[in-house]
Amino acid sequence: MQLTSPAVSLTDFALAIECTLFAVLLSRRPASDVVLRKWFVTFFASVAVASLLGGTMHGFFEHSTSPIRTALWTGTLLSILLTSYTAWSIAAVIQLDARFGRMVRWFAAVQMIALALVVLFVTQKFLIAIVAYLPATIFLLVAFILAYRRRRVPALGSGVAGLGLVFVGAAVQQLGLALHPVYLDHNTIYHLIQGVALWLIYRAAKWISGAQSPLRSSP
Repeated sequence: MQLTSPAVSLTDFALAIECTLFAVLLSRRPASDVVLRKWFVTFFASVAVASLLGGTMHGFFEHSTSPIRTALWTGTLLSILLTSYTAWSIAAVIQLDARFGRMVRWFAAVQMIALALVVLFVTQKFLIAIVAYLPATIFLLVAFILAYRRRRVPALGSGVAGLGLVFVGAAVQQLGLALHPVYLDHNTIYHLIQGVALWLIYRAAKWISGAQSPLRSSP
């Protein structure tokens, strides 16, 4: 089968491979904070699933009216919702005490379920994904910045830079900025930026999971 949007789908598949590798490597590393390692593994695994499904849809079913296309796009959006939930959870564990952390995770879970119902029964516009990941990413960025202020560790700086790049990539995608209509369109550039951003976030995740003293702002 010939790929409909080769650059978009292949970079999506590359992101899936990258994030799968990050999830596997993190899961196999010794961790001083097992809870945060679990959330980071789930974060990268959910991005891998979203990228795999999105790449398959763009590559083989982009202009199709088949139910398979609908299923792939639905799965992509639901995976993004899970990613946003893990981002809320990571930030809550890093920055908040146990009580407020639980409140944030409950809020994030309710948001994820509500938006999942919207995806399944109302609309599958990409706006749903933006509504999910934008506040979660902002919260995680703030948590990383505050953590970096507590610990001037280069890996945390990498995490801050990576999350900043996530916003740069999202802006490129939403503004439709492209260098070539086929090989470097706005989605392809977004994927390339996201690949760098995820590597920087992985550097932070690796350090946070194995830090000798807990990164959390409170026990």
